[in-house]
Amino acid sequence: MTPRTPRTPPPPASWRLGVCFLLVALLAWMAAPPAAGQSAAAYKVIVNPQNPNIQVERRFLLEAFLKKTTHWRHGEPIRPVDLAADSPVRRRFSQEALNRSVAAVKSYWQQSIFAGRDLPPPELDSDEAVVQYVLRYPGAIGYVSGGANLGGARALQVR
Repeated sequence: MTPRTPRTPPPPASWRLGVCFLLVALLAWMAAPPAAGQSAAAYKVIVNPQNPNIQVERRFLLEAFLKKTTHWRHGEPIRPVDLAADSPVRRRFSQEALNRSVAAVKSYWQQSIFAGRDLPPPELDSDEAVVQYVLRYPGAIGYVSGGANLGGARALQVR
């Protein structure tokens, strides 16, 4: 009779669960979009091709989209345009460029409307609609997803 080698017990269920969790986390990390600055921009700020500006400060974007600044340096009235409130591009733009959540910007505009001061920028449903708006109005400024077709609109550098 040959001696039997002792059989090693299977790993405990908690260990297997931990390995599964680790694999799921690794897969989620690999599928996540790249962080800002690692690849193409999440959005582009665009203007009409007649606009002489090639770059803007983040502070200018805040003031333009909240209509605290109403004219470009060259005298043209600023006509900001937003994407729809549920747009991921708008969420990113609002957070990074305006340093506010979409909800905070909406609240700002509700207070402004109630006080009779001003109306919010129009909200459009697609990158294409924003591009068309920007092309229609010389003083327009908007933002679209990083891979959007600009159709002749010009992207600004944001500092």
